[in-house]
Amino acid sequence: MSKLNEIHGWWEERLPALLGQYGVPGAAVAVDLGGEVVDHGAGVLNLSTGVEVNADALFQIGSITKVWTASLVMQLVDEGLVELDEPVRVRLPEFRVADQSASAEVTVRQLLNHTAGFEGDIFTDTGRNDDCVEKYVATLADVPQIFSPGELFSYNNAGYCVLGRLVEVVRGKPFATCLRDHLFTPLGLTHTAHGPEEAILHRVAVGHVRPPGAALAPAPVWALATSNAPAGSMLAMRPRDLLAFARMHLDGGTGADGTVVLRDTSAKAMREREVELPRLGVMGDAWGLGWEIFDGASTAVIGHDGTTIGQAAFLRMVPEHDLAVTLLTNGGDSLGLYREVVGHVLRELTDADLPPIPVPPADPRPVDAGRYTGTYSSRLFDNTVTQDDARRIWVRCVPKGFAAEIGLEPTTFELVALDGDTLIAAEPENGFHQPYAFVGGAPGGPAQFLHTGRADRRTAP
Repeated sequence: MSKLNEIHGWWEERLPALLGQYGVPGAAVAVDLGGEVVDHGAGVLNLSTGVEVNADALFQIGSITKVWTASLVMQLVDEGLVELDEPVRVRLPEFRVADQSASAEVTVRQLLNHTAGFEGDIFTDTGRNDDCVEKYVATLADVPQIFSPGELFSYNNAGYCVLGRLVEVVRGKPFATCLRDHLFTPLGLTHTAHGPEEAILHRVAVGHVRPPGAALAPAPVWALATSNAPAGSMLAMRPRDLLAFARMHLDGGTGADGTVVLRDTSAKAMREREVELPRLGVMGDAWGLGWEIFDGASTAVIGHDGTTIGQAAFLRMVPEHDLAVTLLTNGGDSLGLYREVVGHVLRELTDADLPPIPVPPADPRPVDAGRYTGTYSSRLFDNTVTQDDARRIWVRCVPKGFAAEIGLEPTTFELVALDGDTLIAAEPENGFHQPYAFVGGAPGGPAQFLHTGRADRRTAP
């Protein structure tokens, strides 16, 4: 029996029980090893209907879409229509955020590697027409600059919407059409959907959420705003089609039928280290031009994750072993399931493994939190760090704006020392202890940013 057949047998035997263990209604998984693909589905697409998952079922891929957007941009670079290190205003003169000098300085590369520096979690809904991305970018004029372009990493959804608009302007057609013409069609994809109108033509998963004090239930809406599509609000597909995209990247930009989708140099450049991240656990340790880079294994692992309303998606590639694996889910403890399923694949087929998720030390060292205490703010949250008379450290997170509107509640967590200037939540939330990295500022002085993947600037002592 081949290794892939053994993997498929393991899924058939173990995946239903794992779905129950982690409270995940349904999941679909696929592996591509050297161009040979196996896939499988288990569970249900919707708890209300009981329709079963199969390997052709579509799930939303969330922010994995960002790598598709980055690939569209790199195609423009290949064609000489865009330069990575030119200001985005060269091709998109209407782009502006609140800081005018930064607006003129931000480059295409900085948008791709999340170092543009303006606040990124902007989820303004500007409708569903073909001009919604254009209208969205026009709303960014009052968005604050958190740090100088290129200074550090801060995950930026809005930046990828700007890149989506750049693609629209240079190509002269809407983002969804660009995806179809320049990626779906040349890759021969047949089970993809950009939005609910296309998704309904397929066997499609519904996200599931858990309201406070209630059981897991279908989410009240299927997708986020269309205007955020280039960042990951719309795109759904079956695992096999997602792996056809990954295979193109593993094969140096060439599709299965020999079509050149990207130049080999561009495909490789997208996964080269561009910027380092603080120690955060779930996110990559570094970022390329779209791809996350994961350390902690003897073999390089790259990928991206995505989360939408009650759905979570995971994609990993191990170029040295010519392997890609994806897991698509629709609710519950998707992270726990990912570590079981994807971890098993990597251990069986490569010499790589998933890096361990950070956990609090059994006996954390005492910390003087003077460098960390204060309030750090974004448009969505105020995070206030305090230290009490017993020397225990706390962070209180108060949602505001869009986060408050969607019903997120204030939370308070105790923090303990993890490593250097990184603290970690003493108790898990959704099965994960969130690290909090404090960066910037003079040595020994107040930290300038609280970093959780997004860099929130200090706004009060």
